[in-house]
Amino acid sequence: MDDPQLGADGLKAILDEGLDELAATAHAGAAPRVAIGLVTAWIFSLLLPWPFCAGWACVVTALEASAWFATRPQFLGRAAGWSRRLWHVSGLAASCLAWVALGAFAWAGGSPDGPVCAAVIWLSLVLFSQTNAYQSPIGFAVSGALPAAAILGVVVLAPRPPGVHLVPVLAIMALAFAFAGEGVVRMVKARRRLNETQARMRQSEARYRVLADNATDVITLADVNGKRIYMSPSIEAALGYPIDELYRMPMYTYIHPDDREALAAQSQALMETGGSMRAEYRVVRADGSSMWVETNFTLVGAESGVDPPQIVSVARVAQQRKELEAQLIEAREAAEAAAAAKSDFLANMTHELRTPLNAIIGFAGLLRASPRLAGQDARHAGLIADAGATLLDLVNDVLDFSRLEAGAVELDPTPFDPAAEGRAMVDLLSGQADAKGVALRLQTEGLGLLTGDAKRLRQVLLNFLSNAIKFTARGAVTLRLAQTPAADGARAQLRAEVVDSGVGIAADQLAYVFERFTQADVSVSRRYGGTGLGLAICKRTIELMGGRIGVASREGEGSTFWFEVELPIAAALAPAPEASAAELDRPVRLLLVEDVAVNRELVKTVLAPFDIRIDTAEDGVGAIEAFRAGAYDLVLMDVQMPVMDGLTATRRIRALPIPAALTTPIVAMTANVLPEQIARCAEAGMDGHIGKPMNPAELLTTIAHWAGTERDPEALARSA
Repeated sequence: MDDPQLGADGLKAILDEGLDELAATAHAGAAPRVAIGLVTAWIFSLLLPWPFCAGWACVVTALEASAWFATRPQFLGRAAGWSRRLWHVSGLAASCLAWVALGAFAWAGGSPDGPVCAAVIWLSLVLFSQTNAYQSPIGFAVSGALPAAAILGVVVLAPRPPGVHLVPVLAIMALAFAFAGEGVVRMVKARRRLNETQARMRQSEARYRVLADNATDVITLADVNGKRIYMSPSIEAALGYPIDELYRMPMYTYIHPDDREALAAQSQALMETGGSMRAEYRVVRADGSSMWVETNFTLVGAESGVDPPQIVSVARVAQQRKELEAQLIEAREAAEAAAAAKSDFLANMTHELRTPLNAIIGFAGLLRASPRLAGQDARHAGLIADAGATLLDLVNDVLDFSRLEAGAVELDPTPFDPAAEGRAMVDLLSGQADAKGVALRLQTEGLGLLTGDAKRLRQVLLNFLSNAIKFTARGAVTLRLAQTPAADGARAQLRAEVVDSGVGIAADQLAYVFERFTQADVSVSRRYGGTGLGLAICKRTIELMGGRIGVASREGEGSTFWFEVELPIAAALAPAPEASAAELDRPVRLLLVEDVAVNRELVKTVLAPFDIRIDTAEDGVGAIEAFRAGAYDLVLMDVQMPVMDGLTATRRIRALPIPAALTTPIVAMTANVLPEQIARCAEAGMDGHIGKPMNPAELLTTIAHWAGTERDPEALARSA
């Protein structure tokens, strides 16, 4: 037995979905077709018996009524099964054959006008079939091919009207049907291309809708007036409102009140300038909470085929990022506060360490030079002086490293001679090398004048050479300096190597020698001492100059420490400043402002051999009172003091209504030695700076210079 389901599937394949479109169109045009049928029946009643025409009109009207009911669901957009489609197709075939029959009766009716009217009706019917062909091939077959075959059969088989030649009529009708058929073929191809294009568009739309509907970002499309055209479903999860309610909300309703005005201004600017923009603002969720979002807005206009313009926006939740940013800001502020605290601590500790060191090193130096000490006492005084100098070096290392790590060091490039710097370093350390029986050599190649921070390069060379001598028990230490011109001819690369025959460094320790507080191993620290900061300072100094630094070593075979820096070539050396002779050609009256008694005693002891009258004050208030009472050639002012600090005291003295307040030199003598601290001294009105621990020679030179010089306030103001 035949499977009834197979038969139903076959009918569904023939009665395609295009019939639904044809049915909806036919339903909409039912009334005009009934009217045309009635008018046609009246016209043909002039050629044919009116009872026949009336009956024909009734049949056609009945068929149209049946078709109206058959096509009603399709017109309303409902799905139609194959049975309803078959109802519509059979009614369409019957209606077309009724129109063919009307023409056939006019053709054979004997009236001379009958063939003309018949031909017009038949051709109209064929033209009408082209519309059906566009919508459905089966529609064309029923309303076009079937009537055409019936028309040709009528022309051939029905009695010919008088005077009508069959061959020309058949030929012209066949030609008309051929033209109509060719048009149908083109229509069918066009419809197929349209269907394929629409299918691709639907597929593309479906893909984009899947993306838009499932994206976590909120995608919206709105017109320039704020009316929302599309919103992706993710907006419900983001804001907590039903999407239907969001469509009804006025513009900016869910924008945080504090951000509405700014967002509206940005949107207005986008309307005026076009393009795109990015905005960050807060939105208020349905539960009353607020959260940050970031949105990219793009104005899409006529250039993209959109008229009037529309706004596409893609928004994502930025709450977590904003919270992280806030945490980062807090962390940065905490880090800055910690750095400030570290700087304050460093400055304070530097001051506190240098203040007692000033007395230790100063008095130890005096004792070492005293002729009254001999033998073991003189040796002990020398040991105290050496220990104080070592401790001062450690303090300076910590200070230098901290400033380098904080980026607070600025280079001071000046013309210098690398060969002269190398000789100076070798000469400085030759006594230390001779004491150990180690040969200290200098080798140079192609050296010329360069421009750079010679002081810091000396610091690096001094560290390399000191370490090499320290870790070399026998053999030699060699400083090699070589210079090669750069490609541009205006610069040159300076390479320095310090080669020793010392203990060397183990391979697993090489990667750490330039790290802070790192030495080869604990035994090295016990045997040779040191903090492990020297090489770290060297590394950061060379990197600050844009150079490279490194080491090559084998344990037990010595080491080679090197650095390379590229520096501008200099034409000539800068003239050396004239040294001031530390000689006093007249008595000097000095005001010493110092809160630490031992430091006051040290200065008095150092200056005792000279014709200097010293008055003292223990704080800034005492300094102002003493300055008012006496005339001084020079004021040595400490900075950190109780009651009133030296900076405040200096400003108060400069503001006194007496001529000496502006002409008397004031020199800071303080343990505050950081560059920013020295700058604050100058800003307060001080003329010079002596760092603690003080150098007696520097102290005498400063007194000799300023005691014989009257300060020019106007010149100082111009230079500032």
